[in-house]
Amino acid sequence: MVNATINGRAVSVPEGTTIMEAAAQVGITIPKLCYLKDINEIGACRVCAVEVEGIDQLVTSCNHEVEEGMVIHTSSPKARKARKTNVQLILSQHRMNCPICLRNGTCTLQEIAGNMGILSVPYPEECEKYNWDSSFPIIRDASKCIKCMRCVNICERVQTLGVWEVINTGYRTTIHVKDNQPIAESNCAACGQCVTHCPVGALTVRKDGNAVFEALDDPEITTVVQIAPAVRVAFCESLGLPQEAVTTGQLVAALKQIGFDYVFDTNFGADLTIMEEGSELLERLSHREKYQWPMFTSCCPGWVRFLRSEYPDMVGQLSTAKSPQQMFGAVAKTYFAEKIGVSPDKLCVVSIMPCSAKKYECSVSCMTADGSTPDVDFVMITREIMRFVKMAYIHVEDLPDLPFDNPLGSGTGAAVIFGASGGVMEAALRSAYFLLMGKNIEPEAFKEVRGLTDRRELEVDVAGNKLRCAVVSSLGEARKLIEDVRAGRCEYDFVEVMACPGGCAGGGGQPIKDGEERAAQRAAGLYRLDKGSALRYSHENPDVRTLYKEFLGSPMSHKAHELLHTDQSQWD
Repeated sequence: MVNATINGRAVSVPEGTTIMEAAAQVGITIPKLCYLKDINEIGACRVCAVEVEGIDQLVTSCNHEVEEGMVIHTSSPKARKARKTNVQLILSQHRMNCPICLRNGTCTLQEIAGNMGILSVPYPEECEKYNWDSSFPIIRDASKCIKCMRCVNICERVQTLGVWEVINTGYRTTIHVKDNQPIAESNCAACGQCVTHCPVGALTVRKDGNAVFEALDDPEITTVVQIAPAVRVAFCESLGLPQEAVTTGQLVAALKQIGFDYVFDTNFGADLTIMEEGSELLERLSHREKYQWPMFTSCCPGWVRFLRSEYPDMVGQLSTAKSPQQMFGAVAKTYFAEKIGVSPDKLCVVSIMPCSAKKYECSVSCMTADGSTPDVDFVMITREIMRFVKMAYIHVEDLPDLPFDNPLGSGTGAAVIFGASGGVMEAALRSAYFLLMGKNIEPEAFKEVRGLTDRRELEVDVAGNKLRCAVVSSLGEARKLIEDVRAGRCEYDFVEVMACPGGCAGGGGQPIKDGEERAAQRAAGLYRLDKGSALRYSHENPDVRTLYKEFLGSPMSHKAHELLHTDQSQWD
């Protein structure tokens, strides 16, 4: 243990503890801007600088360890003056259009400047200008970049893609796409982790709200919206409310009030995905010699982009099943459109997703089940739809509970957990067991795949068939798994991969609380919903069963292949 004094308070902390961590242990907050624990501890912003007696210069508390006998002052006149100057210098190179910035109210720089009482900047404003492909899901506004390096390091250390790099020197230092590539031509997975870890509005997700408003305002267009599982355990955060404060039924009521004609549940698409993907897995297992192994899940478009750019020879190992979002859109544009007597080109399908990469997925040219219009027309992330709610001055917590519409509004507990890392695997195994054995297994039988650890493995014995499974989240962990498989260090039959740490619960479209990772608590909410569901197996979804009976025939049928499957090697 190391003993020190911080602001007159004696502290005793383990050797290796930073000044910032030691201060936090005794309830003293030191402001920080560039810091991300274990990811970005470079002291670039100098906002966390503190005074240590006996040291002439201020030291950065985020990466300076406590030493025996240290006397530290976190808010001395010298520290406050330097900190204020540093923030003013940062503001001089940051376009301060706060009222019309997407991060207004959730911007760390804005909060720090307000807490410091900064009302003016005595330095000339000199903001960087930059052209950007505004059609790509990830948008960069160079005039707001504060060169904190967070995006560089989250992409390099967690996602192992290295999309961003630092270029130039001195006051011309900036962040750019590696090798000066256009973002759409880079190996960016569009996962949005750089966006959720940017402390300001320099990185955002493309807005599609205006196009959605046009559809809502057009009397000739019938609007259909679907809500993804992970959205229901995160949208309350945008309202500053606890997860349990507002129900999914109240969100349905809010969407109706905004003007959507039909509100459906992506859980329906998730159950449908399990029927197709689970059946595909069993078909591959019965003809092992025809396929490369393992079979990978295909629900996550960020993961699909990653595999296509980093390991293109393995794309054929992806399940051909479309994601729940795209399956839902395909069914809506065909089966549902036929039921209500609306032409597919007069039906606008909108998805509310926790994921920025879904904006890419819905634009892939081969995602057209009816042959003419996209399966899904627009994707709005969780943050985006909650702006709609606020714009309409809707108090969601005061609304009545409304049910999802029929016949695409039912879902099971197995579908709900799609939003958590391991959920797709668990849901698939529940139904695969039934398809092989003709009876249900205990819903929690495969809960070993739950969690946020590096890699979860499970070996299942079903009727003498051994199924070796693995689950990972984050592209860095996906890369490790692939390298192990290619080197022969491990063998699997079925692997679930989610691009974002923690799965969709930690997706790039979820509400942002700087410095906090909320995937675990959101996932816990999804498992609570699963446990409380009347139906917990995808094959028991009554609307999915009706769909097969009336329209598709059976899982993996010719029609199901036409509508619900894709060839990822053809994705543009």
